[in-house]
Amino acid sequence: MTELEGKIGYTFHDAELLTHALTTPACRMDHPEGGDNQRLEFLGDAVFGLLSADAVFAAFPDDDEGLLTVRRTHLVSGAALADAAERLGLRDYLKFNQGAQPPPPHAKVLADSLEALMGAVWLDGGLPAARTVFAALDLPLNAKFNEWDANPKGYLQVKTQAMHPPRRPVYEVLQMGGVAHAPVVTVRVSVHGLGDAVATAGSKSAAEVAAAAALLEKINFSDHA
Repeated sequence: MTELEGKIGYTFHDAELLTHALTTPACRMDHPEGGDNQRLEFLGDAVFGLLSADAVFAAFPDDDEGLLTVRRTHLVSGAALADAAERLGLRDYLKFNQGAQPPPPHAKVLADSLEALMGAVWLDGGLPAARTVFAALDLPLNAKFNEWDANPKGYLQVKTQAMHPPRRPVYEVLQMGGVAHAPVVTVRVSVHGLGDAVATAGSKSAAEVAAAAALLEKINFSDHA
């Protein structure tokens, strides 16, 4: 068992998966032919989405879909995952290109690599292993709400319209799937000059709420007003 495996409470059967998860895209500067952890990051993002939805659903039985969506967004936001990566000391295990400086605290690459690690855990040990690691990360299930949590879409609309010049959030359905009794909808919200965010939920309205909440997590309006 490696030191990192001890910290996450899971030992890999396939050690190559762990190595792959810790290989950042920056490594391709030295080895263009080599792989990186971006595919695993994609998978891990979905695994975090599943486990966080399960966690908030169980912990808050009286919340409606909208509030559960906001709680899930907070639980596995980029900031929350970067914090968890910091507590884990993940930066000490990541592989970068030769001569690269260590990433700054709470850098996006830390959150991305934690998602890649979760993707590798899922491939290696399935749902039981992923649940074990998710619990070990001790993510903030009872995170303090922001002022916009009751109505992320409305808050985003008000704040962007107050900018100079005024701007408008644009919502786009990227994908609709699932079955009739359990739809799955993915939505992207974008604000010109500020970026975008993508979220998936069981309805178009819930996905829009989640996307707005995710974008609000990324934006510091004091820098743009």
